[in-house]
Amino acid sequence: MDAPECPACRITFPRTSALVGALPRLTTVVADTTGQLKKSTIRQLHKEILRIQKRYPQLVIQVVMHRFISEHPFSMHAFWLFNAGAFAGEAKRGKDNHALLILIDPYRQESAIVPGYGLEPLMNPQALDHLLEMSSPAFQSGKWELGMEIMLDGLERLLESVTVVDETTRFGEGDY
Repeated sequence: MDAPECPACRITFPRTSALVGALPRLTTVVADTTGQLKKSTIRQLHKEILRIQKRYPQLVIQVVMHRFISEHPFSMHAFWLFNAGAFAGEAKRGKDNHALLILIDPYRQESAIVPGYGLEPLMNPQALDHLLEMSSPAFQSGKWELGMEIMLDGLERLLESVTVVDETTRFGEGDY
């Protein structure tokens, strides 16, 4: 199997890893290596993300706020971090990868949403770009919590619009 390559710059994952170095130490769900987020904000985002993941149990959302070196394109960093982080778990690759990485670099003032390969058919790039555009004014003015609230609200509406109901599921009386 060929190594994954960055869609923007066509560089492979092993080559990208050699260029950018080691994976930063990240906490699960919400990781802020910059210290920009207040602890109360991290707790609130964590709570909101877990609520969404409870509603969509196959989904794994990871938020990362990190300062990336500016000599490489932000899209390359997003591609590398998504693949190196294996946020859905090492066993969940390809069509089984339902991770969603929300990446913010407050110093470059750039953000990205990277869907796992299992989510790509459901989440078109235009919809994800729209979420980024909606949250961008808040991010650009340093209102990280507001920007994330806008993005997570939009993400939840997007998930509602693409949810596929399994009509073959049989429920017992009183079950939903």
